[in-house]
Amino acid sequence: MPVLTEEGPMFHESEDEFVVERRHPSSFRVRRTAFTDPDVYRREQHQIWDRTWLYVGHTSEVPNNGDFVARNVAGRPVIMARGRDGTVRVLFNSCRHRGAEVCPHERGNSRSFTCPYHAWTYSNTGGLINIPSQEDFPADFPKDELGLMSPAQCDDYRGFVFVCFDPSTQPLSDYLAGAKEFIDLVVDASPAGVQIVEGTHRYGVHANWKLLSENGYDGYHLFPTHRTYLDFMRERGADTKAAGKRYEGSRALDLGNGHAVTARRQAMFPRLIARWNEVLPEEIRPRIEERRRELVGRLGEERALRVAEESFNMLIFPNLNILGGVTPVVRVLHPAGIDQIEVTGWCAGYVDDEPLERKMRLREFLSFWGPAGWATPDDVSILESCQRAYRASREVEWNDISKGMDREQPDNRDEEQMRVFWRQWQGLMNDSVEFVRPIPQEEAVTLASAGGAGQ
Repeated sequence: MPVLTEEGPMFHESEDEFVVERRHPSSFRVRRTAFTDPDVYRREQHQIWDRTWLYVGHTSEVPNNGDFVARNVAGRPVIMARGRDGTVRVLFNSCRHRGAEVCPHERGNSRSFTCPYHAWTYSNTGGLINIPSQEDFPADFPKDELGLMSPAQCDDYRGFVFVCFDPSTQPLSDYLAGAKEFIDLVVDASPAGVQIVEGTHRYGVHANWKLLSENGYDGYHLFPTHRTYLDFMRERGADTKAAGKRYEGSRALDLGNGHAVTARRQAMFPRLIARWNEVLPEEIRPRIEERRRELVGRLGEERALRVAEESFNMLIFPNLNILGGVTPVVRVLHPAGIDQIEVTGWCAGYVDDEPLERKMRLREFLSFWGPAGWATPDDVSILESCQRAYRASREVEWNDISKGMDREQPDNRDEEQMRVFWRQWQGLMNDSVEFVRPIPQEEAVTLASAGGAGQ
């Protein structure tokens, strides 16, 4: 499944070519069977999901010793637990005896996990601590070796916890490459630290997972798809005319390893850290201005300006959106079938949020990003429409993702970010990709500020 980059006619590609990139004339196309072919979906399970770093949760979700959350990651049930020693671990939620899930609850606090099948009991650090009728097992039964297992790799970056099922994949810090700079923009906004706000969005989409990965940072669709939301914002006093125009200084950046971001500074939307406009209530204005003064004093004028003013939509390949808008949003998607997506979203705030700030965060999280909000139903409807139309992929073979190819610096309304995704997808699928070197932090800051393309 090669990526074609040579010059030549746009047609007559062989049927095993899924991504075709050409110059003179420029074009970037994706075969629609990439969204519908069962063989492609099966191959993705190993080539994509077994080999990349995948998000589990944030350490603020388990603040106390004994706290845990149970999640599914690429179809595997796991527990993220803070053990009695204070260390956050990710454990497979599967008894070493006969395989049942040892933790039936989504979250809680416990010193141990007991399998409901035969009552094997494990500590919250994963060790096997009790086997009923142990005297009936062989004398040399290796109890100490039968604790709950962990993924091949587990690590966090500034509280964002990831796992990887392949021991040969590069370390997390290297894998994140230039994406770390945009995580830093979220974390650096408060000296008190990020806190995932209680409450979760869960919903399903009848579409292939790659459609939602594309959609999360697609700035081109805002005006035609979310017209009702823009009308609502205009009634609240926002200048929505800018929605159909290019934002000055906006850019789409390749962050390395398939990660990409669209970033911009725009007056239409406020940011609770730390840009007030008339969309927010006047009563919160003093707190936002206080936040801004604190940022300048702690980070300096230039860095504070970026943290306060820069909105962004980022995809950490393959399935994690970090959305730096009015309030930070963390959204993860997992395929539940070739045309089924399971989506989970969280609102991120800060430990030092005041009650009104927290209220405004939740309002934004619910009203825009919620399953019944302004944006999500529009997006779900469109993506499901695409998936239905791909039934005609034998007759209508290709998607075009060429917008902005000839622009020296693509912006947030172009499609460079999707091309970054598809190049990485294709490289992993045909074993031709090499994970890039990590971008030095000072270089990442320069790239993000200047709008240059990453590695």
